[in-house]
Amino acid sequence: MTATPSGKLIILTAPSGAGKTSITRFLLGKYSSLSFSVSAATREPRGNERDGIDYYFMSVDAFRQKIDENAFIEWEMVYEGKYYGTLKTELQRIWNAGKTPVLDIDVKGAIHVQEQFDENCLSIFIEPPSVEELKRRLESRGTESPENIATRVSKASYEISFNHHFNKTIVNDNLEKACAETEKVIAAFLGWNE
Repeated sequence: MTATPSGKLIILTAPSGAGKTSITRFLLGKYSSLSFSVSAATREPRGNERDGIDYYFMSVDAFRQKIDENAFIEWEMVYEGKYYGTLKTELQRIWNAGKTPVLDIDVKGAIHVQEQFDENCLSIFIEPPSVEELKRRLESRGTESPENIATRVSKASYEISFNHHFNKTIVNDNLEKACAETEKVIAAFLGWNE
């Protein structure tokens, strides 16, 4: 498979727990021409997360300095005091390697990136089968407090209302099927031969 044209990018967005990270991992594991765009975040690492691989972990002050320097393509305060963003240098690093960045980002950030890149951007919204199923998935992780789950479920209901802003909506009621559908949409966007 040949390297994709510079400047194209793929966004996967979804409410927390809808499965976008699992779908992203599937795609990255299968296609060497895709590269994960590592987001910057002000939260603490969870579990085995590593700086520079899962996120660029930084302090709130360092993040705000990057905002002042106009270093982000997009950034959001996703939860109170918790900032996430996509660094311009990260996309350039991936394009310089002849690959296509895959952004796994929140809904507001995805809309903002899509507005900037227009036809060079493919945005895919991964939708849970229902808000109740999403809540069950978040609870089964065992990593969040009941308060955090309630916040995420409330936010998810709001985010689902934006699904029409994206190029494609894929309902993840079966992970294997959702992965295959996402792969097909990306192949068409990047002009991969079947």
